[in-house]
Amino acid sequence: MDFITITIEILKSLSIIGGFGVGIILLTVLVRLAMWPLGVSQQRSMRTMQMLQPKMKAIQERYKNDPQQMQTKMMEFYKEHKFNPMAGCFPLLIQMPIFILLYSALMSPQFIQIAGDSPFLFINRLDATLKTNAGISNDGVLGVSKYDSFMLGKTAKVYLDKETLDNVKISKPNKAVEIQGELTPGETVDFKVSLDNLDLKFSQLDKIKKAEMTVTDLQTKESELMTFERKDGILVASFPTKEVKNTLHYDVLILIVLFGLTMFATQKIMMATSKTKNQDPAQEAIQKSMNTFMPIMLTATFVFIPIPAGVLLYLISSNIIQVIQTVVINKQLEKEDEKKKQKIDDDVVAKAKKVENKK
Repeated sequence: MDFITITIEILKSLSIIGGFGVGIILLTVLVRLAMWPLGVSQQRSMRTMQMLQPKMKAIQERYKNDPQQMQTKMMEFYKEHKFNPMAGCFPLLIQMPIFILLYSALMSPQFIQIAGDSPFLFINRLDATLKTNAGISNDGVLGVSKYDSFMLGKTAKVYLDKETLDNVKISKPNKAVEIQGELTPGETVDFKVSLDNLDLKFSQLDKIKKAEMTVTDLQTKESELMTFERKDGILVASFPTKEVKNTLHYDVLILIVLFGLTMFATQKIMMATSKTKNQDPAQEAIQKSMNTFMPIMLTATFVFIPIPAGVLLYLISSNIIQVIQTVVINKQLEKEDEKKKQKIDDDVVAKAKKVENKK
C-alpha cells in the first residue's frame, strides 16, 4: 500500500462523522495537535531570537571584516544561550510532506472515484481547482476538451478463457493508455492499452479476452469504467464523448481569498506575540514586510497553480488552528517567563539576606 492510498484510507476513517470535508478538518486538527511541542519550540525560538537580536547584531558588526571569526563567535553565542536558529523552521519542514501527500491524494484517481464530487458547506467539489471543469464520473459519456490527456486506474478486472481475475495490477497507469487517432470532442474516442501493462504471466496474457479498466481524464478529473476488448496484441475500447469547457469555480476563488486572509492573520499574530522590547527596529521592519509579502505572494501563486479545494480547506483550517495555538502557547510562555523572573528576584533577595546576616 503506497502513501497516497494510506492518506485516502485515513481520510475515509475520519469522514465517517460528516463526510470528507469534516475528515480533512479532523486531519488538520490531528496534525496540529501532534505538532504542538514543535509549535512551543518555534515560538520560544522566535522570542529568544528577538531578545538576542541586538547582541547578535553587535557581533556581526564587530567581526564584519572577518567572516570566519564572525561565524565562530556566533556559534559560541548560540551555544552559550542554548539557542538553535533552525528550530523555527522544523514545523514548516514537517508540514511540507503532509501538504504534498494531501495534494497528491486529492488529485489522485482513487479519491476522485470515491469522493471527488463530495460537497462541503459552500464548496461544490473537494477535487475542483480554480479553472477546471470537474466532469461527472460514471455517467456513460466522457466530457473532454481537444487536448486532454488520460490515465488508467491502478488495477483492472481481466477476463481470461476460463477464469476472471480481479485487481490485476497495471504498471505505469499514467502512461498505459493511449488515444488511437485524434481526440474530437463530441465524437467517439478510441483508447488502446498494451497487454504488457498488465502484471500477469506470459501464459495468462495469451488467454486474455477482455478487461475492465477505469480511465480518468487528467484535466476534467472525470472517471469512466470501460470495457477493453482484445484485438491482436492490444486491448481497445471506444467511448462516447461530449465537449466541455473550463469554467471559473467561484467557491475555490473564495477559498483562495480565505487562505490569504487567514495566513496574513497568522503572520501578524505570530509577529505580535514574539515582539520584545529589545527588538532591533531594522529587523522588525524587514519581518513586517515579509509577513505582508508572503501571504500576497502565495495567494497569487494559488491563482495560477491548480490547488484542489480540499487542500485549500486543509490550509485554511491549519491557519485558523495556528492562530489559536499561537495565542495559547504565548500565554504559556509568558507564565514561564514570569516564573523565571520571580525565581531570579527570589534569588537576589535570598543573597541579599545572606550578606546582611554575615555582617
